[in-house]
Amino acid sequence: MKIYTRSGDEGSTGLFGGRRVSKSDPRVKAYGTVDELNSFLGLAAVLVEGKDLQKRILRIQHDLFAIGARLASYIDETGCRKVNKERAVPLDRVEQMEGWIDEATNELPGLKAFVLPGGTQAGAILHMCRTVCRRAERVVVEAGEQMPIDTEVIIYLNRLSDLLFVWARYENFIKGQSDVLWEKE
Repeated sequence: MKIYTRSGDEGSTGLFGGRRVSKSDPRVKAYGTVDELNSFLGLAAVLVEGKDLQKRILRIQHDLFAIGARLASYIDETGCRKVNKERAVPLDRVEQMEGWIDEATNELPGLKAFVLPGGTQAGAILHMCRTVCRRAERVVVEAGEQMPIDTEVIIYLNRLSDLLFVWARYENFIKGQSDVLWEKE
């Protein structure tokens, strides 16, 4: 199979279901931003401490790939999905992420100020993942204002950004690096 098809050379791309849309289409921006988040998580996975956290990040990467495919599926005007009809947004993972947030938070010192992105390499990249996740959430919401989008994607991304914030703090904590706190002048 060839990697290049030349079918996008005019600025369009194909959705699952066969429909072609502009590469500036809100749906394309949405799944592209989710893909960008997935790439940053791949970098985070090689920097974090511990196999357990690496496995959790990999699980999330699989989820994000499925979410991207879901976003790339054409839904017609009646709301009928042309392909990829199975539920791709694992809402049970949202509950699992909440457990992971609670687990890490229980080990962290309490927050008394806003936290600036930074600390260790792994902490900093997890903060970057959090900001890309927030952007993905905004782009998905924007796309959802113009076309049918699974609302579960928004729930998933919202909880994931919370998790990434806590993991960034946790990575800094276990490596002996304090949070970088915002100081008012």
